[in-house]
Order: sequence, then C-alpha cells, then structure tokens
Amino acid sequence: MINATVLKEQIASKRAEVKSLVEQLKAAKVDAKAARMASKAAKQIAKENKAFDRATKKAARIAKLEAKLSALKNPVGAKAIKANKKPSKATVSVFA
Repeated sequence: MINATVLKEQIASKRAEVKSLVEQLKAAKVDAKAARMASKAAKQIAKENKAFDRATKKAARIAKLEAKLSALKNPVGAKAIKANKKPSKATVSVFA
C-alpha cells in the first residue's frame, strides 16, 4: 500500500509539472505570435514609406521635366538649353 500511495503522489506531481510546462509553452507561443505581428506591422509601415518616397521622387522628376518642356517651347529657352549643351555650335541671337 505504501508504494501505491507514493506512486500516486509522484504521478500527481509529474502531472502538475507537465501542466505548468504546457502553460509556459502556451504563453511562449502567444508572445512569439505578438512579436511576429509587431514585426509584420513594422515591415508594412516601412513598405508604405518606401512607396511614398518613390511617389514623391517621381512627382519631383515629372515637375522638373515639365519645366524643361515649357522652356523648350519658348524659342529663347530652347536656344539657351542648346547653348548649355553645345556651347561651341550654338548661336544665341537677341530677341528684343
């Protein structure tokens, strides 16, 4: 009888130990999931920032090219741009 009660106590203590380990594992899984979600959110924000930066650079480039185009449409501006590119071959006449 003594062996049976001792075995029952050992089994009960091992079950309690296993139960506490399972609870720790569950808590670790929850923490890992929260860390993954935070990392995913940070990556998404970084991705959106990159997209915004690309759009800003693209808009600036378009504005620069539109300004250049409007300068080319002006005859004096076209001659000045040509003079900047090929100073030895361009002749700039005065329009006034």
